[in-house]
Amino acid sequence: MKIFFNKKKLINFIKDEKNLGFVPTMGSIHLGHISLVKKSIWQCNKTIVSIFVNKQQFNKKIDYQKYPRTLKKDISLLKKLKIDYLYIPSNFQIYPNGANKKIKISSFEKKLCGKFRPGHFRAVVDVIERFVKIIRPKKIFFGEKDLQQLKIVEHFVKKKYNKIKVIACKTIREKNGVAYSSRNFLLSVKEKKIASKIYKVLINVKKDLIKKKISLNRIKNKIFELGVHKVDYIKLLDINKLIKPYSKNKRYKIFIAYHLRTTRLIDNI
Repeated sequence: MKIFFNKKKLINFIKDEKNLGFVPTMGSIHLGHISLVKKSIWQCNKTIVSIFVNKQQFNKKIDYQKYPRTLKKDISLLKKLKIDYLYIPSNFQIYPNGANKKIKISSFEKKLCGKFRPGHFRAVVDVIERFVKIIRPKKIFFGEKDLQQLKIVEHFVKKKYNKIKVIACKTIREKNGVAYSSRNFLLSVKEKKIASKIYKVLINVKKDLIKKKISLNRIKNKIFELGVHKVDYIKLLDINKLIKPYSKNKRYKIFIAYHLRTTRLIDNI
């Protein structure tokens, strides 16, 4: 595994790669990330992983500051996976002239998390485009846990870089059902148990929700009873258009964002 900190050196080294898989991360590597890496290794000739905690994606300074950083552990894990390249840029390497505030993305931005994290998805697309220009991958791998993010990036890449494929990878869950996330490291033992109970509630009520035997408000009340501090949203939506389902033939999921103390978690089931 070759590690790069310098953009120009990386560009020069990988310029002849024709089948490069890219896994963008903010570090704090977990089994969810590892599943993306393994898929890239399987599908592509070479795999590159980035570790970059993108300040632009955070709406609150405190969230950026407390985001878990485990670089030594991350490097060790990625070495064991035998990836080809690891890129760990500085903020200046990615944003030499600042962020692009005018970048245009899909209408998906205004739904779900977009209402509660203004500018977040524009920052995600901005940084992904910057990495694409540096790395020139053939495929980019994203997890379905952040399904809204996946759809937004997918739409942007397809429209602007149609030779690059965005590969959707299944959500990987802990034994207790909670989707792997770097933010899980911020949870107490008690909060992890609550998150697990929320997952089980959603699994159990999904069929009744589809058949309209139970309301979203009732589910929301059940979640508050478990000890959740705040629910940003809980919705049943078509997974492709992120709209309310209008046909039994469509695929849909329950989308949820909630807070356990100061930690915000999202999921879709």
